[in-house]
Amino acid sequence: MKKIIPVEKGDYYLTPEGYRCFTAQYHLKRGYCCKSGCRHCPYGYDKKTDSIKK
Repeated sequence: MKKIIPVEKGDYYLTPEGYRCFTAQYHLKRGYCCKSGCRHCPYGYDKKTDSIKK
């Protein structure tokens, strides 16, 4: 069972298209890489090579 992480100010912003885009701040609070190729991945995941660079 995954833990629920409360969303706080600075955890995401809305893109011009209206989508929620999570920031590195949120990803670090979550504590692991989901390997979805997130725009602000602080773990350095590269979806093309399926590897973590950092």
